[in-house]
Amino acid sequence: MRDTDINPFNKAFEKPAFVSYIVAGDPSPAESIETAKALIDGGADVIELGFPFSDPVGDGPVIQRADTRALDAGFKTGDIFRVAEGIREYSDVPVVIMTYLNPVVTTGTDLFYKTAKESGVNGILIVDMPVEESDIITDAAKRYDLAQIFLISTNTSEERIAGILQASAEINISSGNSGSTITRGFVYLVSSPGVTGARDSLSHDVFSLISKVRQISDELGISMPLAVGFGIARRSQAEDIINAGADGFIVGSAIVKIIEKYSDDINLQRAMIRKFAEEITEFRSLPESPASDAADDSG
Repeated sequence: MRDTDINPFNKAFEKPAFVSYIVAGDPSPAESIETAKALIDGGADVIELGFPFSDPVGDGPVIQRADTRALDAGFKTGDIFRVAEGIREYSDVPVVIMTYLNPVVTTGTDLFYKTAKESGVNGILIVDMPVEESDIITDAAKRYDLAQIFLISTNTSEERIAGILQASAEINISSGNSGSTITRGFVYLVSSPGVTGARDSLSHDVFSLISKVRQISDELGISMPLAVGFGIARRSQAEDIINAGADGFIVGSAIVKIIEKYSDDINLQRAMIRKFAEEITEFRSLPESPASDAADDSG
């Protein structure tokens, strides 16, 4: 395989992937880089950088407060790319930007994707972009070789799931120079309706969703990693998601709560973030480990 065929997400999903979310610029761009380093040191396989947004309709109160902290500190669009650069200098883990459509359009779609690529970003997720309107980013995603990540929720119809998988495949699956199949990114499954935030228990609907999406993707001949997010805060929940057939789990609010809780002691904050990452991924190295709530969302 030539270097041009290497997919940066392959390594991340060799084992159940821990996708960790932080808000870029919370409380500052420099601190976000250090937070990402602690997560990577603890076992994070993908870093998802949230774009601080003044009207984050998809995010719950924990992430909304993080958005506010970043914006109040003077966050500008270019800061998210500088955070990505800082992470890239430290590690080769894939970096994904999770944003709303407005910052992309305001910046200019081509310029946003070009700058993301130059900053070491590997993928883009636009929370409020319906798949029916994804034509506006398709060319840029392909031009700059960035994974485009789409959301599927428990409310998504089977017909729409098929459409989202096909749109994802069109952008993210290609043939490499050596003839190999390159699959970029992953499909983001939303565990339950509503906004982000830690939940005491996951809806059984998410387990049905994993099975349904897997079946439809198999019928379409589309093979993409499936990662589940929204509500995951404990090791037992992550383990349940993986045992149900997902390839990865995504944690956001539980991490952001730690950042918030220990904001007065940066060294302790980093230690707690790394500890959380280590505990929530521990089951991956324990073949028969019992479910445990070793990592909780209490921060």
